[in-house]
Amino acid sequence: MALPRLLRPLLVALAASVLAALAVARWYLDRPLPLPSSPYGFEVSSGATLGQVARDLAAAGVLPHPAPLVALARFKGADRAIKAGNYELSEGLTLPGLLARLTQGEVSQVAITFAEGTTVRELREALRARRDVAQETAGLTDAELLAKLGIAAPHAEGQFFPDTYFFAAGSSDAAILKRAHRLLGERLDAAWAKRSPDLPLATPYEALILASIVEKETGRPAERPLVASVFVNRLRLGMRLQTDPTVIYGLGEAFDGNLRKRDLEADGPYNTYTRAGLPPSPIALPSRASLEAVVNPPATQYLYFVARGDGTSEFTANLADHNRAVARYQLKRGR
Repeated sequence: MALPRLLRPLLVALAASVLAALAVARWYLDRPLPLPSSPYGFEVSSGATLGQVARDLAAAGVLPHPAPLVALARFKGADRAIKAGNYELSEGLTLPGLLARLTQGEVSQVAITFAEGTTVRELREALRARRDVAQETAGLTDAELLAKLGIAAPHAEGQFFPDTYFFAAGSSDAAILKRAHRLLGERLDAAWAKRSPDLPLATPYEALILASIVEKETGRPAERPLVASVFVNRLRLGMRLQTDPTVIYGLGEAFDGNLRKRDLEADGPYNTYTRAGLPPSPIALPSRASLEAVVNPPATQYLYFVARGDGTSEFTANLADHNRAVARYQLKRGR
């Protein structure tokens, strides 16, 4: 009987330690995270693991250490359920709340995706179609939209970054668009800061315009750098860009799916067959890859490219080779 009496204080101490640990854990889980700013936005890349996300958030100061988030996720069996996209965190968020956001565990959290190459008209239509989004901008013109959002840009086109945005159901379209514009600014500034020194682009806005053209002209993502090199080479030489997507954009709703010779010959601000240089605005939402391609294009001699019909393009450095490629792939003549 002496042994149990000796163990009793140890068991009491152990129980007290466990209760203290549980109290500390409860306090830690209920404690708001120290966000660098509120709201605080961050991105989860496609294919990212929870460990990578936890390390990134710890490096940003959101988490004191990556381990608690990873441990909590494994305890709940949610360590492989994180969703790629753009998140916005608000003051008062706890560690369990963060995990719920990352795994879409909160029923009230929904998402919307703005696809690469989308126009601002298509983007606004997608927002208007959402019943879980409060409509604050639906009746505004593009100019009124820019004014409401406080965006100092000559055109609304290209001012929003294509990504998947997670938000609480009932959030306003204006709030979502502000996030998309803020992310666009961050991506554009980051790309412009790493631009090649001899780039024939004077401003970040010009890079945005060219990136939107590359986005619409690329059949395969891997070809973005080569497409960018063609347009950069043309700008260096003072050649016209002669790109169909700008003409199509200029036609607007009058475009019926068939681009005709008369469309290419009709002068207008977006007709890069009749006018030199860049059009007055972007023509779509460019991806991060397109932004990076136009500010750091590979050194090539290419001045032309033509679609092969399988999603890839044939790139050539002179008109004679280009005409042969057109004959082979577009006119189905010769080899």
